[in-house]
Amino acid sequence: MSEYQSVLVKGAKTTVEEKREKAVLVGVERPGMRWNISSSLAELERLADTAGADTVAVTTQKLDSPNPRTFVGSGKVEEISRLCRSTGADLIIFDDELTPSQQSNLEKSVDRDLKVIDRTALILDIFALHATTKEGRLQVRLAQNQYLLPRLRGMWSHLASNRMGGGVGSRFGEGESQLEVDRRLVRKRITTIKRELAHLAEVRAVQRESRYESGMFKVSLAGYTNAGKSSLLNRLTNADVLAYDKLFATLDSTTRKYELPEGREITLTDTVGFIQKLPTTLVEAFKSTLDEITGSDLMLHVVDASSDEFEEQIVAVEEVLEQINAQTLPRVLVFNKCDLLTIEQQEALANRYDALLVSAETGEGIDQLVDRIAHVASAQDTHLDVVVPYQRGDLVSKAHERCRILTEEHIETGTHLTMLVPKAYVDEFRSLAMPSNKSTNHKF
Repeated sequence: MSEYQSVLVKGAKTTVEEKREKAVLVGVERPGMRWNISSSLAELERLADTAGADTVAVTTQKLDSPNPRTFVGSGKVEEISRLCRSTGADLIIFDDELTPSQQSNLEKSVDRDLKVIDRTALILDIFALHATTKEGRLQVRLAQNQYLLPRLRGMWSHLASNRMGGGVGSRFGEGESQLEVDRRLVRKRITTIKRELAHLAEVRAVQRESRYESGMFKVSLAGYTNAGKSSLLNRLTNADVLAYDKLFATLDSTTRKYELPEGREITLTDTVGFIQKLPTTLVEAFKSTLDEITGSDLMLHVVDASSDEFEEQIVAVEEVLEQINAQTLPRVLVFNKCDLLTIEQQEALANRYDALLVSAETGEGIDQLVDRIAHVASAQDTHLDVVVPYQRGDLVSKAHERCRILTEEHIETGTHLTMLVPKAYVDEFRSLAMPSNKSTNHKF
């Protein structure tokens, strides 16, 4: 399994102190590509850097369709091999996903010691580096095993060595090829991981349901990787979420409470970033984490305003949101890093998009963002005029935490509150409404 160590083993243990590898990047330009080949390869270079590899050469080829045997033409394969020898590279990274046969043929065609991986394997490697929670690590392992299963070529013999050690009982399974044994072992591992993830998903669902039952308004932050979601969460809530200028710096969703200026508490959840050509296996593996988006009342779609490819990044995020059935969620488009733009560029964005321009770094536009969240949170509230008996101080506290208080006064029979009440609490407070009061939905 030496050629896959970087994906399966090394990724989980690599540290910044380890020797960095030298990589040659390979891209194929085809008709109808949505992403410019140069920007796609620039992103691949950033991914390689995040994984711990330095790019020493980049090569491209124009093709109507990929070569079914080696993805690129035979002449380009020879050129890649020469490039690796001249630069001392020990790693070849393709910008598109290779089929198992293409990867195998490429490994046979280039120098023996060179590793050949594709964009999917690189992303899996980065995820293995950055997964910190048990669920995150299991999600990565599931995606890794699903990716490796069709690429098995006797790599996993060590997994069977304990059981197939010789002597009585060692002939169990005799007649199977080693490859069949390996595949069965990997399928078993996939089943075990799915079972563990299902259990953790139930735990997460209970936690999520608890938040739903609390009636708090739920806001999720979604967007392209490195758009600044974690930095925005830190700015809003003074959280200590890891926020590096790296792709996929954080994988595990983080939820924090936040108190709006009106006094109402809401939750803000940072989620895993998206990327172009995000492997389907990862979307499936991170399903329970991405459910944090689908279960929110409002989604902030955070965009890196300073990126030259922000339009393509918006489309890439929309595609993933459609995969997880979150495309109909109420959302606010938020352009982050606006401090890196000129005044003219900011005005152009404001004129073109119905969006907010903010900077998590400087705090610019944060007040307007908070106002928009409060506006949406209050849009479906019910207007109630109630008198809470003095012995029910708990309800007064709840009103301050969960509702928007318009007026408050103390009268003989209790605390008189005029407020906007979220639908989760309407029934609880309606019985205290003053006789002349008629509750109405409040819309802005």
